[in-house]
This record gives sequence, structure tokens and C-alpha cells, in this order.
Amino acid sequence: MADLSDIRKPIEAEWKQYERMMESSLRVDNKLQQELLRYVGSRRGKQLRPLLVLLAAQICNPVTDKTLKSAVALELLHTASLIHDDVVDDSDMRRGVAAVHTKWTNKVAVLIGDYMLAKVIGLTAEVRNIRILEIVANLGKSLSSGEMVQLHVGQSMWIDEEQYYKVIEQKTAQLFQACAEAGAESAGCTQRQRAALREYGRLLGLCFQIKDDIFDYSDLEEIGKPTMSDLRDGKVTLPLIEALRRAPKDETDIIKAKGERLVAKGYSPEEEARTLEEIKAFVMRFKGDEYAVQKMIEYKKKATEALSIFRDCPEKSSLLALLDYAINRVQ
Repeated sequence: MADLSDIRKPIEAEWKQYERMMESSLRVDNKLQQELLRYVGSRRGKQLRPLLVLLAAQICNPVTDKTLKSAVALELLHTASLIHDDVVDDSDMRRGVAAVHTKWTNKVAVLIGDYMLAKVIGLTAEVRNIRILEIVANLGKSLSSGEMVQLHVGQSMWIDEEQYYKVIEQKTAQLFQACAEAGAESAGCTQRQRAALREYGRLLGLCFQIKDDIFDYSDLEEIGKPTMSDLRDGKVTLPLIEALRRAPKDETDIIKAKGERLVAKGYSPEEEARTLEEIKAFVMRFKGDEYAVQKMIEYKKKATEALSIFRDCPEKSSLLALLDYAINRVQ
């Protein structure tokens, strides 16, 4: 599996331009804001979304200033949505460190997220492309709607596969889709090329999210969050959904009862640990994790097919490698 530095090679010079523009966008005079933005900026993770914007542009035509501004705007929008989601979900950790609202307060977190959204609007206005403006605006609506859907289905907890996909389509797949489409638009790709990259981005997003959900049932120490954290928060994801579908009803009833008690904080720490191991073993026994892996492989195949309209080139190789990275990563 290629690492991210290899995947970035076709746009290495453009990536440095992106990083400079991102650093500039996070620079302010207010001391508290600067402290917050430094904290957020130092924990931006792998930055797959701006990488996707640049590669999607350059597979068609050279990266432009519009491409760079679109990449920064979309990464800021993504980051702001995570800050706000952590407040909504009352999540104390993000990527292995304290969430903004934990380190400061809910009010501060909401306000710094709002500030970043204002920066998104400014950057998108500078691009002066109505289609990219629509892409960014629609993504903002989709991310909010996805969180609302997740809150709504979370009231019943036990969602089915259709409801699961409704959430991840709006919260993750459309984010990757928007990045690929904005990159293509910024570089003047043809309508056919834009459609292919849009579909590739959507499928890449599905792979990425399903892999995250598989991690929840993993024993790997590198993943950066406690295992079973989604279930603790009342979020039921694909591996458990499929295990529940395959298991006999008497077993599913027991697991559901234990899951509900877990979310209600009805266990002592020792009981909670045993219950989590029991649910994890249930998922493995009924091969819910294997089913999720198979779905990723299916989406990877479709995403590869979407890129078949492009000639062989370093950018295409990197986009294909990004698919491999999404489904084989260990964090």
C-alpha cells in the first residue's frame, strides 16, 4: 500500500502552495482565536480531502488558484463541521486529543467553528465560480442534514442498513464527492470527466467511512480513538447491523438489550468492559466485519471503473492508490 507522501507526488509543488494558503487562512490578530486556530491547525489529520481536490483537478488540467482556494475552503468546512459535531455529540476526544469544546468551552468551540465557516464563504467568493459556490453550499447543507438524520435515527438506535447508508451518504460520501467535483470544476474538466470524478469521490467516501466503522471493532492501538466508541454513543454501524441481521432472534434481543444498557451508562466499568467484548465477539462470530470489508471491495471496484475514462497517468495512479489507502489503512 502506497503511503500518503507517495500519493501526493504528482501534485507535490501544488501541495506546498496549498499548505501555505491554509496557514495564511488560519492567521489572525486576536490572541484567543490564534491559539484556537493553531490548536485546530496542528490536528488536521491526513488531509485526504484537499489531496483529492488537487488530484481531481490535475488529472484533467493544471491546478489553478481556484483549485487551491477550493481545497482550503472545503478543508475548513470539514474541520468546522467536526468541531460543531463534537459539541453536539458531547465527544471529548478528536484524533486522540482533547476536542476543542473540552479544552475550552462549548461556546468557544461553536464560535471558532462559525469563524471558520465565515472564512469558507470568503474563499468561495474569491473563486468567482457559481458551480463551486453551489458545491460548497450544498455540502454545508448535506453535513448538517446528515447530523440531523443521525440524531433522529439515534433515538431508536437500532437502524437498518438503508438508514445507515442514508447517514454516511450525507456525512462522508458527499464530502469526498464535493472535493472531487470542485477540483474538476476548478480545472475546467469536461462534463463527462466531472461526472466520473464525482462518482469516484462518492464511492471513495463510502469506503473511507465503512473502514472507520470497522475500526470500532478493532484491537489496533494506532486508530486514535477508543474501540466501540460509536456504540457507546448509541451509533450502530454496518458490522453490527449485519451481525444482528444474520443472528437468531433470541441472540439479537440479548445483544440489543445489552447495547441499550451500555448507552444508558447502566454498567460498572468492569461490566462495561465485559459487555463490549461480548458485543465485539458477537460481530466477529456472525461475520459482520467481513461483510463490511466485502462492501468496501465492491465500492472500490465501482470507483476504479469510474476512473476508466481517464488515460493512464501519475494522477490516475494516485487516485487508485488513494482507494487502496482508504480500505487498507490502520488509522
